[in-house]
Amino acid sequence: MASQDMYALADFCLNPMGTEASIAEYVAECVRVVKKSGLKYHVHGYGTNIEGPWDDVVKAVQECHVAVHAKGAPRIHTDLRIGTRVDHKIVPGTGIENQVKRVEEILAKE
Repeated sequence: MASQDMYALADFCLNPMGTEASIAEYVAECVRVVKKSGLKYHVHGYGTNIEGPWDDVVKAVQECHVAVHAKGAPRIHTDLRIGTRVDHKIVPGTGIENQVKRVEEILAKE
């Protein structure tokens, strides 16, 4: 299976270094990049979930680095977790949502 055929769910936290204490402007720039990519995403308190074809997900993270460096960050540290699966078909755009929904269904039974 080629990487472009794998559907990926990712969570990443991009941290500009050598900048002011607040990184909100840099995070907003990264969100603009992810939004422009057309990938489904969800921003949360300590990062961003994105999903789509493997190559597109990795490209979006790379483009965030390019944009945040262009905004003035001299260094960037990113934590990136990517999950894939081949035992179950994921309908594009529903991966992150379905993972959360499944946990909520289990909790609702309690």
